[in-house]
Amino acid sequence: MKAGIHPEYPEVTIVCSCGNKVKTRSTVASLHVGLCSKCHPFYTGKRQLIAEKGGRIEQFKRRYGQQQEEAAQA
Repeated sequence: MKAGIHPEYPEVTIVCSCGNKVKTRSTVASLHVGLCSKCHPFYTGKRQLIAEKGGRIEQFKRRYGQQQEEAAQA
């Protein structure tokens, strides 16, 4: 590798909006992010309830399925 052409790669701290801090290395001086693994719904499990209810098709069928059956019988 040639000397003098590579950027500095110091240790920096990534700060999340929830207050979580993560140390890593980067060429950027400081990083601020909106979501991290401590507050993201996928990792915390807060949004898992919606996934357990079923998908969009199942929700549509539950909501409008009875109306379609009644219309077909009439």
